[in-house]
Amino acid sequence: MPYFPKHAIALALAASLTACSGGGGSSTETNSGSTGSGGGSGTSDITWVKGQFASEGIYKDFCANPRVQSNDKKGTALYEKMWLRSWTNNTYLWYSEVPDNDPNSFATVSDYFKQLKTTQTTASGAQKDRFHGSMSSAEWEALSGSGESLGYGMEVQILKGDVPRKVVVAYTEPGSEAATKGMLRGSEIIEINGVDVVNATGQSAVDALNAGLFPSQKGAVSSFKVKAPDSSERSYSFTAATVVQQPVQNVKTLDTASGKVGYMLFNSHIATSEKALVDAVNQLKAAGVNDLVLDLRYNGGGLLAIASQLGYMIAGPSRTTNKVFEQTSFNDKHTSINPVTGQTLLPLPFLTTGVGFSYSEGAALPTLNLGRVFVLTTSGTCSASEAIINGLRGIDFDVVQIGNRTCGKPYGFYPTDNCGTTYFTIQFRGENNKGFGDYADGFEPSNSPVLAGESVKGCYLGDDFSHPLGDTNEAMLSAALSYRETGSCPALASASFDIPRVRARDIEQADSDTLADPRADEVFRNNRILTELDGLQR
Repeated sequence: MPYFPKHAIALALAASLTACSGGGGSSTETNSGSTGSGGGSGTSDITWVKGQFASEGIYKDFCANPRVQSNDKKGTALYEKMWLRSWTNNTYLWYSEVPDNDPNSFATVSDYFKQLKTTQTTASGAQKDRFHGSMSSAEWEALSGSGESLGYGMEVQILKGDVPRKVVVAYTEPGSEAATKGMLRGSEIIEINGVDVVNATGQSAVDALNAGLFPSQKGAVSSFKVKAPDSSERSYSFTAATVVQQPVQNVKTLDTASGKVGYMLFNSHIATSEKALVDAVNQLKAAGVNDLVLDLRYNGGGLLAIASQLGYMIAGPSRTTNKVFEQTSFNDKHTSINPVTGQTLLPLPFLTTGVGFSYSEGAALPTLNLGRVFVLTTSGTCSASEAIINGLRGIDFDVVQIGNRTCGKPYGFYPTDNCGTTYFTIQFRGENNKGFGDYADGFEPSNSPVLAGESVKGCYLGDDFSHPLGDTNEAMLSAALSYRETGSCPALASASFDIPRVRARDIEQADSDTLADPRADEVFRNNRILTELDGLQR
């Protein structure tokens, strides 16, 4: 797995996993008062004074529970809170909108961090910062490098969280237990470990369902009863294990009366996707495709360099030379210098060579030299995936959006470790070659019945779980192919096959019977990452 220096990675925001909020030893450490043992300030006394902020370096790595074989030093929970406070005041994009509450008033470091964000809203009334979060540093390093996570190899979507619930399988990872045992896309999960998914009530039932759907212990065994796409009932038994994501899947060429169309399912901008995308583009180029359907419906983002590379591989040099893919801007304290790396702020161009994540650094990238791209989207299309749409639109490339509104994440941050927890707080905003980055309410196909996001030419349509991904009868792909021939949306594009997945943040006030995917807003799935490798290409 490639090495990513902690100080060198920046990523677009996401709320943390509900079950992993805080992470590390500090997340449950209670406040021990206003004094600490040792400390970067050279004194045992640290005192909160409203409106006065010391440098975050004074408090960095002074931990209530220092890790062995690390730079951690003995401190207290208050040191960890004071570091978060100063770090936020220095680097948070909306630092002036954060209340300066007494850290001694919060029982845990995690509780204190949760409120270090703006409470203002977007034009649509949504929370402006929906992506504030943290997770265990060890977990973050495993996820960001190769997409390793604990599970069975099936991606589930919670289409209805309250009774009667509806939970379906979106896809399976090739080679995983779920795939090898024959779990199919569109299978509706109706029972887990004997608990009725559809109708069971009470917090204990919801907890049991979450434990089965999203295991936290390797080796845990769960039984599932599902209604398959053909309406037959099937039973499975799965053992939780480490699953390695295959980020690029189902690359194929579709023959149509007006030429060959390429299709690929792209699920995550992780390090291994660099080589996988190059291979996919080479395959489609050799096949002579003259159009591309890029399926990003489940892609929460990742390495921004890879988004830039893919934009270049789609559009080619004639359209991208000397053009900006994304320009990042920080808060008004840092208008010319990156506050995390200390480097001069420079735009990220459309990258033309490998950067060394999984494809040879400096090796030329293949190009399709297309004139347009059809992008399939849902509310799970976030961050670096949205940057592909925005970056290409910034050079007047023809982007046609098929699906529903994206999540709305033009922002980014640097994952920063302190005391075993990696924190994510909004630090920058991205803009395209035209200076546009105002899509906090997402990109939305222009025929949407309610325009709440940034309008993009295309067809509004819900996710169709009744057909396999890549099947020309699947609603989104079918609509893209139809639009390609006629220039307009087919009748089915007015239908809503299924609503976007339920997100934990949307049901905070729901009753205890409501089931929500605790991963729906997690950092790994919703991010925009920059590394030093990007800077070398500028």
